[in-house]
Amino acid sequence: MGSSPYSPDASHTPDPPEAVAPAERGPDSGPAPGSRSGLGSGSGSVLPEPSTPAGREGLAALLARPEKAVVALDFDGTLAEIVPDPEQARAHPGAVPALTRLAPKVGHVAVVTGRPAGVAVRYGGFAGVDALAHLVVLGHYGSERWDAVTGTVHAPAPHPGVSAVRAELPGYLDRFGAWQGTWIEEKGQAVAVHTRRATDPQAAFDSLREPLATLASRHGLVLEPGRMVLELRPPGMDKGVALAEYVREVGAEAVLYAGDDLGDLPAYAAVEKLRSDGLPGLLVCSASTEVTELADRADLLLPGPPAVVAFLAALADAI
Repeated sequence: MGSSPYSPDASHTPDPPEAVAPAERGPDSGPAPGSRSGLGSGSGSVLPEPSTPAGREGLAALLARPEKAVVALDFDGTLAEIVPDPEQARAHPGAVPALTRLAPKVGHVAVVTGRPAGVAVRYGGFAGVDALAHLVVLGHYGSERWDAVTGTVHAPAPHPGVSAVRAELPGYLDRFGAWQGTWIEEKGQAVAVHTRRATDPQAAFDSLREPLATLASRHGLVLEPGRMVLELRPPGMDKGVALAEYVREVGAEAVLYAGDDLGDLPAYAAVEKLRSDGLPGLLVCSASTEVTELADRADLLLPGPPAVVAFLAALADAI
C-alpha cells in the first residue's frame, strides 16, 4: 500500500446548519419502519425503532455498549443527496454536526464509499473537525483508506485494466450507441459511466450494462451497477469485505451499517454474516424508488439523507 498526504479543500465544507428535526416519512420511504420509541433525550428527538427482532437486538447492543460499536455509513444517497453531477454532491448540511455529536460517544465511525477516499473527505467536510479526530473513510469500496489522525490516504497501485478501459471507453460507448447525455467519470482507481443525464436514463443504463460488463471482464475488472451509474473497477474488494475487516480490526461488539444502493448489498451481507456469528447488527436503508433491494433486507427504513442525519442525531441523544 502506498500513501500520499491529503489536504482537503476547505471551500467544500458545508456551512453550519440549523438544528435538524427527525424527518417525516415521504413517498419514497417504502414500508413503515416500525413504531417510534422514546429513546431520545437532549434535543427532544426520538429514535426510530427497527421493524425486525435482529435490528432491535442490534440497536440495543449499540446503546448498551456504544464504546464497542462501529457506526458505518455510505456517502452518496445516505449522507449526501444524489445529484445529476456527482462532482456537485456534498454531505447534507446536518451530517457533520450530527456526526460530531455521535462520534465521541461510540467506539468507531467509518464512511464506506465507492468514491476515492480523499474526494469523500472533501465533499463531506470531514477533515479538521475535532470531534471527528478518529473518523476513518474507506474509499473505492475499501481499497483506499483515509484516517483523520494522520490526514493521509493509503491506496494501492493502480490496476492496469483501469488505464486500458479509460482509453477504450469513449469509442466503445459510441459503438454501442451510447445515449445523448451519457458521460464518463474518472475516479482514479475506477471509471464510471453515468446515465442520469441521458435522454432516457433507465434505457441507457439497461442497454449499456451487458456491454460494459464484457469490457470490464476483458481487462480484469468487475462492473459495479448503481443508481444510474455503471462503474468498472478492480476485483477483490467490496464494501462487505471492507466492513467485515474493519469490524474485526477494531474488535467491535456491535455494528450499524447504513446505505442506499446496490453497492451496499455486500455490506448488508457482511452484517448478516456477523449476526449469524453472534455479533449484533443493525441494517439501515436510506430508501429511494430507484433501488428497492436494500429496503427488502433492512431493519430500519429512512426516507433519504435528511432522515439519516436526523437518525444519527437521535442516536447521539439516546446514548
